[in-house]
Amino acid sequence: MRILIAEDMNMVRGALVALLNLQDDLEVVCEVERGDQIVDMALKHRPEVAIIDIDLPGVDGLSAATQLRERLPECGALILTSLGRPGTLRRALEARVSGYLLKDAPSAELATAVRRVAAGQRAFDPELALAAWGEFENPLTDREAQVLRLTAEGAEAREIASVLRLSAGTVRNYLTTIVTKLNARNRVDAIRIARDADWLP
Repeated sequence: MRILIAEDMNMVRGALVALLNLQDDLEVVCEVERGDQIVDMALKHRPEVAIIDIDLPGVDGLSAATQLRERLPECGALILTSLGRPGTLRRALEARVSGYLLKDAPSAELATAVRRVAAGQRAFDPELALAAWGEFENPLTDREAQVLRLTAEGAEAREIASVLRLSAGTVRNYLTTIVTKLNARNRVDAIRIARDADWLP
């Protein structure tokens, strides 16, 4: 099975190449460090699987995976990331990638995921997939998300009120509602919950 690896950190990329080349049935045929190199190199080397880091310079991994699907649909995209957030996985699913694996997964899982993707199957972390499509729908309205984002940036109620053309009292009411909706302990906890779920615009 022919593999392309897109990873901007040299040490991580080298470790992935070494790990995969230990497998008798896997061969890394191409390495790139930028997202905007993926499609051209894939068209040149014709891999069956592209392992793509989600955070790449040039073009991000999900955008590159979308371009790859359009130009070389027979090559499956396996997203490799340290971001175990449901919102990120939802975006990956919307980009119709073939797999999504966390970087801290056991090394044997990577080879298994590559084989599944090469066989036309899907390879997703089951717990993360369940979280992405289960109870984690965003309960915040657009306005509540705006208020929370400005709070996360350090703005006080008066500043937020000025930006959004609201009264300071209305902003405080929004914040109370947000904390309640997210079942958070306080505003800081609400910001953490919303960030982890990718709910902040």
